Amino acid sequence: MSVAQPRYDRARLTAGIVHIGLGNFHRAHMAAYLDDLFALGEDHDWAILGAGVRPADARMRDALMAQDWLSTVIELDPQGKRARRIGSMIGFVEVDPANGPLIAAMRRPEIRIVSLTVTEGGYFIDPATGRFDPSAPEIVADGTMPDRPATAFGAIVAALAARRDAGVVPFTVLSCDNLPGNGDVARAAVVGLARLSDPGLADWIDAHVAFPNAMVDRIAPATGPRERAMAAAFGLGDDPVPVTCEPFRQWVIEDRFSAGRPALEKVGATFSSCVHDFETMKIRILNGGHAIIGYPAELLGIEHVHEAMADPTIAAFVDKIESDEIVPIVPLVPGHDLSDYKQLILQRFSNPEIADTAHRLCFDGSNRQPKFIIPSIRDNIARGVMPKGLILASALWCRYCYGTAPNGRAIAPNDPDWDKLTATARAAKQDPVGWIGMRAIYGNLANDPALVAAFAEALHLVWDEGVRGAMARYIEG
Repeated sequence: MSVAQPRYDRARLTAGIVHIGLGNFHRAHMAAYLDDLFALGEDHDWAILGAGVRPADARMRDALMAQDWLSTVIELDPQGKRARRIGSMIGFVEVDPANGPLIAAMRRPEIRIVSLTVTEGGYFIDPATGRFDPSAPEIVADGTMPDRPATAFGAIVAALAARRDAGVVPFTVLSCDNLPGNGDVARAAVVGLARLSDPGLADWIDAHVAFPNAMVDRIAPATGPRERAMAAAFGLGDDPVPVTCEPFRQWVIEDRFSAGRPALEKVGATFSSCVHDFETMKIRILNGGHAIIGYPAELLGIEHVHEAMADPTIAAFVDKIESDEIVPIVPLVPGHDLSDYKQLILQRFSNPEIADTAHRLCFDGSNRQPKFIIPSIRDNIARGVMPKGLILASALWCRYCYGTAPNGRAIAPNDPDWDKLTATARAAKQDPVGWIGMRAIYGNLANDPALVAAFAEALHLVWDEGVRGAMARYIEG
């Protein structure tokens, strides 16, 4: 099997972007878009310098350096796999606890975009308020020692300060993470952190630095033995970090940049002033769908997402919730039919080549439920509908956090707050109000007696009739 190679002279590329967080998603998404753009002979001064602030980033740097910064991306089309080597990254900044090399790279005038994939939980958001939390210990530490920052945002603040002092145009901060208003969230983190040590700098950043919102979408599962075996089948057995992904990809971006941008619209990216509508569509229908599928699948011992979609009960469960409780509250998006989009999402979930795991979908529910499920619950209540399917999906998350599957199998910890969630879930078996009363997650929903009663009914149903029985009751109406 052949492997497509970069169709341009990589020696002629120069860096224009520093990207922090070289996980699978970035290498299958932004790096692939730029690889396609470079192949058109366009914008060769926008190559990527990789960067990171965690020990895992140093390991990724070592792996990619050994292969001249090339990434293997295998598209898992059911009609046939396709492998390519992505050449849009030309280096990787040395990972250092004080982030000196990263700050130096971002100070360089030719770096005009700093982009990030640091996960939804990496923006120091207070779940109770949905706003930047300046009291987070890592943020307090960076505010106290701004010259030796440990976080990505601390390094960004230090680099912007140096560019301001040198009279260099500031770079754009482009979040590529999957959370609502990711540009606004990134702005809150950078400006909020700067304000702790230098209010004048914070005001300058707020006035001069662009933080465009963007919606990103491509399923790229974690790399394991299966993915490495695929790379080996293509003759790339020495690559320890290949990426697999679905053929579908989407990137919708606000056209607000401090110092220019690459012509990504030439390779399929969409520049739009309606990013919030696109991201609401995606977050509610796709990410919400993931949460609806993941917990019952894990509880029933179903490993892969496509296997869950082949289960008639789970497939009917997610389809009914999507059709009755999610699609009706999603704003219309220009050029998109929401019912067609829902069907596309369900087809993507059913792709057997992806082999995405239910365990991955269940990770970090304490951070994801407030973004992907609870807003849809609120919007349904606001329109006078008690969303029993979404409430049942949240009850299944509670049942999962109990820590033991119905067959007695122990569920491995899968959330940064696992111990607290497990204790609360076990108490909720007798008193469901304790679960819905977690204000950091559910906010003031605990003040709604009808919602509390509906959740208690759903959780008791899960315990009394089992996971499959509870879903069947909802499907039957």
